[in-house]
Amino acid sequence: MAWLFLLVAGLCETAWAIGLKYTEGFSRLLPTIGTVAAMVASFGFLGLAFKSLPVGTAYAVWTGIGTVGAAALGIYLFNEPATLLRLACIGLILSGVVGLKITS
Repeated sequence: MAWLFLLVAGLCETAWAIGLKYTEGFSRLLPTIGTVAAMVASFGFLGLAFKSLPVGTAYAVWTGIGTVGAAALGIYLFNEPATLLRLACIGLILSGVVGLKITS
C-alpha cells in the first residue's frame, strides 16, 4: 500500500508543479486553490508512504515522479523543447525511479 501512496504523492507533486504555472504568481484564485490542495495531498500521501518505506527511497521516487511528470507535461502543455537529449535525460530519471522500486 505504501507504494500506491507514493505513486499518488508523486502524481500530486506533478499536479502542483504544473499548477504553479497556471497560478501566474498566485494571482489567480482557482488555480491557486487547486495547486495548494495538490501540495497538501502530495505531502500527506508522502507522509503515509514514509511510515513503511525508507526515507531516501521514498523521497527519491517522489521527486522522480514529479520531475518526470512535470517535464513531460511541460513538453505537452507548454510546447517546451522535446530534444533527444532532454528525452533521454527524462528516461534516465524514470529508470532510476523504476530501479529504486525494484531494489526496495
